[in-house]
Amino acid sequence: MSVLVCVEGRDNTKLMQNLRTSLPGVEIHEWPNCSNLDKVQFVIAWKAPESIWDRLPNLQVVQSYGAGVDGIALQRIPEHVEVTRIVDTDLADDMAEYILGHVMAHKLRIREYAHKQYQTVWKPKRAFKHNHIGILGLGELGQVAARKLKANDFSVSAWSRTKKNISGINCFAGIDELQTFLFELDYLVCLLPLTGETTGILNRKVFEQLPNHCILINVARGEHLIEEDLLWALDNQKLAGATLDVFNHEPLESGHAFWQHPLITLTPHCAAVTSMSSVCEQIVYNITACINKNALMNTVDKHLGY
Repeated sequence: MSVLVCVEGRDNTKLMQNLRTSLPGVEIHEWPNCSNLDKVQFVIAWKAPESIWDRLPNLQVVQSYGAGVDGIALQRIPEHVEVTRIVDTDLADDMAEYILGHVMAHKLRIREYAHKQYQTVWKPKRAFKHNHIGILGLGELGQVAARKLKANDFSVSAWSRTKKNISGINCFAGIDELQTFLFELDYLVCLLPLTGETTGILNRKVFEQLPNHCILINVARGEHLIEEDLLWALDNQKLAGATLDVFNHEPLESGHAFWQHPLITLTPHCAAVTSMSSVCEQIVYNITACINKNALMNTVDKHLGY
C-alpha cells in the first residue's frame, strides 16, 4: 500500500509521524515528495492541486483531512474512487458549546458592555428576551447543536435539504420552506456543508427575510456568506449583528472591513478544532480497511458533496 499526504497550507510533521508509527508496513509520502505516483492507492487530501488527480491511475480512496469535503475537487475524482471524511464527536460538542456561548453573549449584551467598559460608561440594561434559534443544516454537527440549545431552554428550528424528524426541534426542508423557517428567528446559525447549492446562501435575499433584530452566526464555511451583503444588512439595520468564525480567505486580511465593524464578532476558525489523535485514528482505520478490502468509515456521496 502506498499512501500520499497532500494537505496544503499546514505543517504535517505530526501527522506524518503518527501515520508512520501506526502503519510501519505502509509507504507514506508527502506531496510533492513522491517519486512514483503510479503506486499511490490512498490519498489524504485538503486543498490539493487539481492537476494531481489525473496522475494517480491506481487511486482507490481519497480521505478528506477535514469534516467536510469542500477542500477536495470532487468533480476530478474518478467514479470508482471512494471518498471519506473525518467525523469527530468531540468536534460536534465543541461546536455546540461555541454556538451556545455566542448566543448567550449576544443575549446578555456582553459585547455591548465590553465597549462601554472601554468608554467608562455605566448603563445597565435587561438581557434580550430573544429565544428562537434557527439552524441551517441538520447533519451531525447541526443535530448536536440543536439538542444542546434545546437543553438550555431555547426554541429551536432547523432547515435541511431533505426532511428530518428530531424530537423537540421544528424541522423544515427544501427551498419551498426556507422563507417560513426564516420568518421569526432571533438567531440564524449556519452549519451547512459547502456545495454548489449552498455556496452564497447567506445573502441579501435571506437577510431581508429575517427580523431586523436577528443575529447571524456562521461556523460552516466562509463561502456560504456573501460578504458585501452582510455589510449592507448590518449598515442598513436589516441585521443586529454577526459572529463569524469562517471566511472566504484565511487568515482574514488585516485591511478587511469585518475587523473594525462594531456589530461583528470575529474568531479565528476556532469553533471546533479536530484533535490529531482522533484524525489519525480514523485515517489509520480507513487505510487498514482499504488494505484488507473492508468497508470504510464515514464515506460521502461525491454527487451530493457530503
